[in-house]
Amino acid sequence: MTAHQRTQLYQTLEKLSNAHGISGFEEDIRTIISQELETVVDDIHTDALGNLVAVKNGGETQLMIAAHMDEIGLMIQSIEPTGFLRFVTLGGWHDQILLNNRVILHTEDGPVYGVIGSKPPHLLTAEEKKKEVKLDDLFIDIGAPDEKAVKKKNILIGTPVTLDRCLQPLLDHKVTGKALDDRAGVAMLIEALKNTHSSATIFFVGTVQEEVGLKGARTSAFHLEPDAALVGETAVASDHPGGQKSHSSLSLGKGPAITVADASGRGIIASHHVLSWLRSTADKHSIPYQLEVSKGGTTDAAAIHLTKAGIPSGVISIPTRYLHSGVEVLSLSDLEQGTELFARCLETVDSFFPKP
Repeated sequence: MTAHQRTQLYQTLEKLSNAHGISGFEEDIRTIISQELETVVDDIHTDALGNLVAVKNGGETQLMIAAHMDEIGLMIQSIEPTGFLRFVTLGGWHDQILLNNRVILHTEDGPVYGVIGSKPPHLLTAEEKKKEVKLDDLFIDIGAPDEKAVKKKNILIGTPVTLDRCLQPLLDHKVTGKALDDRAGVAMLIEALKNTHSSATIFFVGTVQEEVGLKGARTSAFHLEPDAALVGETAVASDHPGGQKSHSSLSLGKGPAITVADASGRGIIASHHVLSWLRSTADKHSIPYQLEVSKGGTTDAAAIHLTKAGIPSGVISIPTRYLHSGVEVLSLSDLEQGTELFARCLETVDSFFPKP
């Protein structure tokens, strides 16, 4: 990867991570992807569920590459007479992570900023201090004096909410930010598609509502029915205090992860043919990689590979610390190598999945 390509990859990741789009509200991410790919592909459209589908015409072999556009987030459930807001979570949150975060409420009139609060430690009883913070203990404070002031800002039941975080560089070629799951996967696919010359027909799919049930992957794969599919994702890394190899064998800085099986096999168990495609391509181009077997968590590939008569599917993920938080951390070197592996796999798909 050239210095220019690295810069482009970082800028794309930054743009995507800083943008906002919870499940069902992925419009801004669709816009960014469309702008990035409009000169690269032959057609871009949005399907009935909201998936973005970009088509790069080629030969008879058809490959679907997918990454989900949505991030975990919140949604306003009720407005109290005092002006405080109650909410539900969309996606896999650990309730304690939410406390003391600054958030953005996305209204039709523009963003409204708030904070997630709860009873301060000064007011907690000795018994309350021993308990975990739960969702029912939390609320959003936008500074409004009453319910009327909230409604004046066009904040309604169902207003989507995201964390107010921006991508920031760390030491040793690492970055931290929100929604790296799965904006890292989206960035990886965008830049791979820009820097490859595949003879196959490529369907780039930015899927919707992955965090709440792999929904967009299921419907788009059913419609496209490709010969094979490759998903770009993030994966749990355990190389931090308290992490154990029994939780995850993945570390930052050792290359992208190729999934062998996830969710203890309840998600996807990659076929030998798919693994041979990914591993042999990595070996041929001297791209380091790690193998992933996980106990919990799955990806869009779990839905895609069971579509219709079955679609051979694989997953390339970027090891990431502190997933499903506002401070996810990944290595840019892993992201660069993952992008390179994706690009080279696009070039070799014809030889592994030729049309009869």
